[in-house]
Amino acid sequence: MHPHLLRLRRRLQLAGLAAALLALAACYTNPVTGRKSLVLLSAGQETTLGEQSFTEIRQKEKVSADPAANERVRRVGQRIARAVGSEIPDAKWEFVVFESKDVNAFALPGGKVGVYAGLLQLVSSDDELATVIGHEIGHVTARHGAERMSEAMVLAGLGELGGAVVEAKTDAEKRQLFDLAYGGAATLGRVLPHSRGNESEADRMGAMYAARAGYDPRASISFWQKMVAQKNSGGGGSMAALLSTHPPDQKRIADLQALMPQVLPIYEQNRGKNQ
Repeated sequence: MHPHLLRLRRRLQLAGLAAALLALAACYTNPVTGRKSLVLLSAGQETTLGEQSFTEIRQKEKVSADPAANERVRRVGQRIARAVGSEIPDAKWEFVVFESKDVNAFALPGGKVGVYAGLLQLVSSDDELATVIGHEIGHVTARHGAERMSEAMVLAGLGELGGAVVEAKTDAEKRQLFDLAYGGAATLGRVLPHSRGNESEADRMGAMYAARAGYDPRASISFWQKMVAQKNSGGGGSMAALLSTHPPDQKRIADLQALMPQVLPIYEQNRGKNQ
């Protein structure tokens, strides 16, 4: 074999070995769904970035002064947080309502959750609010943002191993990747650009967390039916942008309906316990 081709084959073999070692060394298992994913950031790194972004959001966005809205989100959020338990280690939970007409919410690593006033106008029950907050926290538990960051770092640093891919990045580069993975959360907390697979996984987790917390998971179905109806009526401003990254409307609702036999018994076990 020509020496050049031999060297190329060896490089490819080493690259394949590196990729295999990387996958083994940085495999994260979702504690709710069991799905495995490649995550190169440590939980501590991810939490630090999440807390920094949340601080910036609070400085740039108007926090609601409505005591009833803040108390409602805090009360429902704390029940979901208890249902999450140690699945987000060392979380310092914080629930904030932002004055915005956007029908949206977000969660960042470290237990930081933001809910927009526009969402509170749409939800008709604490059960619906719980499924939304559970969905957003599900993204954090599943480490979807870190998964997206890791994919970007692997593409940018092919051939580097394990934590070296992360450590080679400057703090500014890590922040840039974090903001990209979380949809520019540091600028306005816009809709997270997760894949449709990630959204479906978060739907399942949101219904599960709601059921564990004693909230009726069937509210996830009624909530998304209202979201679809509002989108189809041309209302909601950011509704089309929000739903564009999510699974097709009817599939999403059908998947949630199919999930109910699994989560309703959990709801019945916990109903009334956490109030």
